[in-house]
Amino acid sequence: MFTSDFFKGNRAHLRSLFTGTAPIVITANGQLQRNGDVTLPFRQDSSFWYLTGIDEPDVVLVIDKTKEYLIVPDRGEWQIASAGAVDHSSLSKVSGIDLVMDEKSGWKQLNQRLKKVKNVATLAAHAPYDELEGFYANPARAHLINQLKAANDTVELLDLRTHLASMRMIKQPIEIEAIQKAIDITIEAFETVQKDLGSYKTEWEIENAMTSVFMKHRVVHAYPPIVASGKHAVTLHSGASNETIDPHDLILFDVGAEYQNYAADITRTYALKPLTKRQQAVFNAVAEVQAFALDQLKPGVTLRECELQVEEFMGEKLRELGLIKAISHEAVRHYYPHGTSHFLGLDTHDVGDYKRPLAPGVVLTVEPGIYIPEEGIGIRIEDNVLITENGIKVLSERLPRGASLT
Repeated sequence: MFTSDFFKGNRAHLRSLFTGTAPIVITANGQLQRNGDVTLPFRQDSSFWYLTGIDEPDVVLVIDKTKEYLIVPDRGEWQIASAGAVDHSSLSKVSGIDLVMDEKSGWKQLNQRLKKVKNVATLAAHAPYDELEGFYANPARAHLINQLKAANDTVELLDLRTHLASMRMIKQPIEIEAIQKAIDITIEAFETVQKDLGSYKTEWEIENAMTSVFMKHRVVHAYPPIVASGKHAVTLHSGASNETIDPHDLILFDVGAEYQNYAADITRTYALKPLTKRQQAVFNAVAEVQAFALDQLKPGVTLRECELQVEEFMGEKLRELGLIKAISHEAVRHYYPHGTSHFLGLDTHDVGDYKRPLAPGVVLTVEPGIYIPEEGIGIRIEDNVLITENGIKVLSERLPRGASLT
């Protein structure tokens, strides 16, 4: 689907945005340990893939004025025996980069250049540990920076993250096509479990059924899927459990396929039995908030502006439900603790500037929700939306928002 022309075009665009003369050096992700001598499934650094199309770990991209080359790490005999040798010609074909060098030759050439420059452009390393999310970062960028400093300890690093975020925020037609494919596969998974939702006894069974659809299409989950019934649905990232589903509870599904590294991200909330009056009132409120949020989106507005408007409207709905007495940020966020929209693309929460006006080609989610722990009710509706010249296109429109709510 993605040819070398796509990646060559992205590198050319980066060079046009970065007007300096410093060499650009960007690394692939590294393999991470799962346990013992077993690694986690490899997922490439999204920006590195965006520039090269390469899915091998630890490869380094160098863009130096009009010259481009790749540095490929050496593999020992055991690595070659277990994982195979890296085919340099394949890397060249995928990326459109003619010069592919082994580790010794490549770093020798790069080090000679580094000793003569004052600046190097790269992607800043992630914090080793993300306090908010509670996970450790891939150390590849930090390792590359250490290598650059080892070659020239006075070199100053220029951060390219803003440039890549600006580029990746506006999707090209082929990227939109990939996202739509991920969405279509995800919708198929939803439709599969909808057909006989009452036959599943546990959240695990539902998750496995949706995963089987992904496996049929040879794709993976873009993020850990959420299948949460009853009280579990008030936890935003609840993992599937093996508890028996109460047929009177609502079931929240937040699932997305990843197709050629591009993500879908769709949420629906279903019921096995007719809704109670309270469940219906909360569902209607979420649906009204989503409709309001969709109406705010168009070229020229910012997501920060839209979020403030949605928060105010959500406050009105929460007040109508008797959950709050007065609208305030704190009161609204007690029952609606997350944002309405995030960018969607190579990352589920893709890079982008929330203060920058939206423009045609931006793809994002619209996902209001209301979570009432004291009542065991959690409802979220999430769709994937493309900003167009005239407004929006809901890419996930084919999946009814309340299809199984009876």
